[in-house]
Amino acid sequence: MTDVHPLTSTAPAATALPPAPAAPAADPLLLPELGEVPAADLQDRLAGWLSDFTSLQEHLELLARADGLAGTLDALLDSGAALLGARRGLVVTLPPGSEGQPARPVGLGLDRATLGTLETVPVEHGPFAGLLGRPGPEGRLLIADLAADPAVGPRFREVAEQLGLGACYALPLATGPAEEVLGAAAWFYDEPGSPDERREHLVRRYCEFAAPLLARQLAADRAVRAAETLRRSLLPGHLPARTGLKVAARCVPAALERAAGSDWYDAIALPDDTVGLTVGSVLGGGPGAGPHAGTDAAAAMGRVRAALRAYAVLEGEDPVSVLGDLELLLKTTEPTRSATAVYACVDPAGRRIALAGAANCPPVLLTRYGANFVETSLSAPLGMLSCWEAPGVELTAEPGDVLVLYTEGLARRFAPALHAGQSALRRAAADAPRDVRLDPDRLCAHLLEQAGGGEPGTDDLVLLAARFE
Repeated sequence: MTDVHPLTSTAPAATALPPAPAAPAADPLLLPELGEVPAADLQDRLAGWLSDFTSLQEHLELLARADGLAGTLDALLDSGAALLGARRGLVVTLPPGSEGQPARPVGLGLDRATLGTLETVPVEHGPFAGLLGRPGPEGRLLIADLAADPAVGPRFREVAEQLGLGACYALPLATGPAEEVLGAAAWFYDEPGSPDERREHLVRRYCEFAAPLLARQLAADRAVRAAETLRRSLLPGHLPARTGLKVAARCVPAALERAAGSDWYDAIALPDDTVGLTVGSVLGGGPGAGPHAGTDAAAAMGRVRAALRAYAVLEGEDPVSVLGDLELLLKTTEPTRSATAVYACVDPAGRRIALAGAANCPPVLLTRYGANFVETSLSAPLGMLSCWEAPGVELTAEPGDVLVLYTEGLARRFAPALHAGQSALRRAAADAPRDVRLDPDRLCAHLLEQAGGGEPGTDDLVLLAARFE
C-alpha cells in the first residue's frame, strides 16, 4: 500500500484477563534500535515503542482467550490484519505427516466460495510458496504487486485479479527456527504496496509469540479428534436387519472435556432370531478421575458394551439376568463406576418385548393411540448397591408400533428437569406426523430436532427406535 496509516488497535483495554504469552519489557526482539536519536525526539520514540508494545500485548491476550483451535486461528487472523493494516487474510495448518499439504484454510473477510477459489492455486505458487517447508533466512513472503511481480504464478495472478487482491504478506508459523513448521498465515491488501517496517516488526513478533500457543491448540485438537474417533468406533457400525423389525439410532457425544460419563446403544442379532436392544450410560471413575474422566469413561463404556453383548447371546431372552450379570462384572472389574441401562429382548415375529431397566429413563412405546411410557420399576444404577434387583416387564406390540429407548441426555435436551424432559419427549413422539412414525430413522431425526438439534452438549445423547412391521 502506498499510503501507510498509523497503527491502531481495536482490542479493548485489558482488565482481569487470563495469563497470556507476554514478552518481557527488555526483550531485544521487541525493542527497536533507537540509534543516535536527538534528546528532543527520544521521548516521542519511546512513547511510540510503548504504544506498539501495549498493542502487541493486547492482541496476545485476545489470542490467549480464544476458544479452541478455530477461535485461535480466527484471533490470529484478526490481530495480524489489525497490526498490518490489511483487510483480508488466510491461515493454513499442517497436519502431522502431511508432507507440506495443508489442511482446509481458514479465512478472514473471505467467504466459502472465495476460499474455494484460493484453494485452486497450487501451494508452491500461491501465497504460502516456500513457507510450508523449511523457510529460508528471509522467513516471509512479500508480494507487493500481485499483478506485476514476475514471480507470481499465472493461476495466482488470475485469482488475485478475480478477487481484487493487490498485494500479500505471509509468514510461517513455527515454534523456532529449528522446529517443524505448524502452518502459515497470509494477509491481503486491496491495492499494491507493502507494510512499513514498524508494522512488519510487530506482526513478526506477534506470530513468534503466537506459534507456541497455536502448537498447543493443534495438539489438543488432534487428541480430541483421535479420542472421538475411538469413541465412535466403540459403538456399532451398523444395525442388524430382521424381518418384521426396522431399527435406527442416533448418538451425539458430549465434548470429552465436559463429559462425566459415556453412553452407548446397541442392537444385537441373537441366535434364535430375536434382537437385543439396549441403551445405557457408564458413570464415575472415583474422586481422582481428573481431566481425563471423559476419555476413561468412554473406554469403560466400550468394555461394558462388549460384555453386555456376550451376556445377551448367552441369556438374551432374560433381560433381568443380562443386567444382573453386567452388574456383577462392574463390581468386579470397574469398582469405581456405575451404569444405568435398559435391555430389551424383542421377538419380531411375535412382536413380543421383554425388558428390564436399571435407573435408566423409561422407554416410550408409540402406538396408533399415542405414546406411553413402558414403566420399568424403580431401581438403583448397576454397581451402586450390594445386589441389584428389578423385575422384568413383558408386553406385546401391534404392527406399526415403535419402541423408543433413550438416555438421560436426550430427556434433558427437552427440559432441564429430568421428569419434565421425559414427558416432553413422550409428547413429541406422540405428535410426530404419521409418515415420520413409519420410518424409525426419520423418527429419530424428528425427535432430535424437537430436542434442539444435534450439536454436542454437556451430556451424551443416545436414541434408539425399533418399529414392528
